[in-house]
Amino acid sequence: MSRAKNKTVAVWLAMIGGSMGLHRFYLRGLGDWIGWLHPMAAALGWWGVERVLALGQDDKLSWVLIPFLGVSVAAGCLAGIVYALCDRPKWNAWFNPGLEPEAAAGGTNWLTIGALVLSLLVGTTAFMGSLTFGIQRYFEYQIEEARKISQ
Repeated sequence: MSRAKNKTVAVWLAMIGGSMGLHRFYLRGLGDWIGWLHPMAAALGWWGVERVLALGQDDKLSWVLIPFLGVSVAAGCLAGIVYALCDRPKWNAWFNPGLEPEAAAGGTNWLTIGALVLSLLVGTTAFMGSLTFGIQRYFEYQIEEARKISQ
């Protein structure tokens, strides 16, 4: 039988390494294909950040790439929120099917609550930052194109 999957560990992994898929690898193993999408999205976002640093803010490809990083971080934090709010019997049914519904591995403690609060903070900041970055760049592009047409 495999080791019991601890809810607090999974929430912290989702909060800290969610953009790398660490929480999914912990819960489902290295064969989880969705877990491998997380580092790909994060790498695309970091590539966008590198393009902005090298080419400046006028690089349109970076406008598309950077939100991937924010969405990847937000998705990891959202997973941490879902895990933290899951009750003990449901957690054990999902990730510890061999254990009793009230097994300690699915329990919530203050470390779980701390990770929940940080996930809410970091996830909201990452998502809103990505959203505002993308919208701002879109409208700046629209204004630039309108100026070209009017001249």
